[in-house]
Amino acid sequence: MSLRLGDTAPDFEQDSSIGKIRFYDWAGDSWVVLFSHPADFTPVCTTELGLTAKLKPEFDKRNVKAIALSVDPAESHKLWTRDIEETQQCVVGFPIIADQDQKVAKLYDMIHPEQSQTATVRTLFVIDPRKKVRLMIAYPMSTGRNFDEVLRVIDALQLTDSHNVATPGNWKQGGDVIIPLSVKDEEEIKRKYPKGYTAPRPYLRMTPQPNK
Repeated sequence: MSLRLGDTAPDFEQDSSIGKIRFYDWAGDSWVVLFSHPADFTPVCTTELGLTAKLKPEFDKRNVKAIALSVDPAESHKLWTRDIEETQQCVVGFPIIADQDQKVAKLYDMIHPEQSQTATVRTLFVIDPRKKVRLMIAYPMSTGRNFDEVLRVIDALQLTDSHNVATPGNWKQGGDVIIPLSVKDEEEIKRKYPKGYTAPRPYLRMTPQPNK
């Protein structure tokens, strides 16, 4: 199965480091960061899970839950969690899916045969509370993810969901945003963007972030 942006994220039931999980029930009304790993007890993955654990306060602010996955069994995940906590000085407060039968990996197309026939590549999904896929990033096995970018994109998605704006390249919280081309009426612009705007070109209208 090949997922695309806007698709409904597949539900599943699978074992994990905290016991059996039904994905939709576990996710509830939260945003979700679902990210896969080639295997337990691997160095890049250990640093990534440590970073994710340390980001819990930032995820909580954004109503985000994290959940990891690899094709190793739950007992292996529990043992690995101890290593992560000791070496990365953190508390792993999120589950790791034990996808031994590759059921979830196949649902989410996490196995790329040219990389490995059995191990999941570093795929990351951001899924919104309606269970829609909003972001997909695939990294090669040797390259760790940039979790600052994950937070940045979640901020952008949540902002553009709540306000009729788009975000420019390298946008961060507090930066100017773009008035979409679909908004044409000047009175509507004044009403929706009371902070005003600048327009170096008619199609490029920048306005201060509306919720700051």
